[in-house]
Amino acid sequence: MSRIITALFDTRADAEAAKNRLEAASLHVSHVSITDKTSDGYSDNVGTGTTSAESQGFWASLKGAFSPGEDRHVYEEGVRRGGALLSATVDDDHVDQAVDILDNANSVDIDGRAEDWKKSGWVAPVAATGMSPKPMTGARKMGAGEEMIPVVEETLRVGKREVERGGVRVRSYIVETPVSEKVTLHEEHVSVERRPVTGGAVPADAFRERTIEMTETAEEAVVAKDARVVEEVVVRKTADDRTETINDTVRRTEVEVDNVAGTSRTGMTGAGTAGAGTAAGVGLGDKIAGLAKEGAGKVTGNDDLERRGEAQQGKKPY
Repeated sequence: MSRIITALFDTRADAEAAKNRLEAASLHVSHVSITDKTSDGYSDNVGTGTTSAESQGFWASLKGAFSPGEDRHVYEEGVRRGGALLSATVDDDHVDQAVDILDNANSVDIDGRAEDWKKSGWVAPVAATGMSPKPMTGARKMGAGEEMIPVVEETLRVGKREVERGGVRVRSYIVETPVSEKVTLHEEHVSVERRPVTGGAVPADAFRERTIEMTETAEEAVVAKDARVVEEVVVRKTADDRTETINDTVRRTEVEVDNVAGTSRTGMTGAGTAGAGTAAGVGLGDKIAGLAKEGAGKVTGNDDLERRGEAQQGKKPY
């Protein structure tokens, strides 16, 4: 998996230097781009506080460079004020390293810069987003004299994510241990001895020149090393599944209807026990409660709740 990271710089030279540092760090980085006012397709309406249609289209083409939580207009204002925007696609395992590199490359503190601009009167353009508020699901137009209490019910959704629980690191290194062995070596030595002779016979070739050579030999130690495998270290990972029960709470809106006694203008009280338009055998409170349930069932798509509301009003049997 990969993520897109962005950083704003005061000058294009700073952005180019940061790009070079990213590429030289041997990280899994791709699609590194730099955008400033000289980029193709960029234009703005200087001094109007609004963004032109051409510029809106330009920034819309760069929408993939921003994460959902980032305010595109702050970066847009930074580029409008002469800055340069760098965006890069980085492998998840190297995001932190890449962010550190950009932080140490004279990147702009975008939150602090936005606060400074706001203090000087800058306001982020709302209309430039091209977005309108998302209507509430199930919202409907109320008639004259009507008020509505939405009945909302939460449901529990349980997902899964992978987290690191620790692990093991196995490394090998070389240790040298002194050893000693004894070996017996044979050496030869040549010695020359002169000894006197008295009355000896003179050989016939006594006056012939001759040369005698004798060679000394000696043994020396020859060292060789043999390697053999004495043990293996095996690292393996096993996996198993477990079932975990998630206990939580969900909320829903309950509607409580109370009948409020009225007073007639003639001073008579208790005139009539059933409101106009109520079904036979169905009280006003039941009808209002049933109407609330029916409306809640339609809004939330709960057919059973809608049928119960109709039954409580006396429209249909449940």
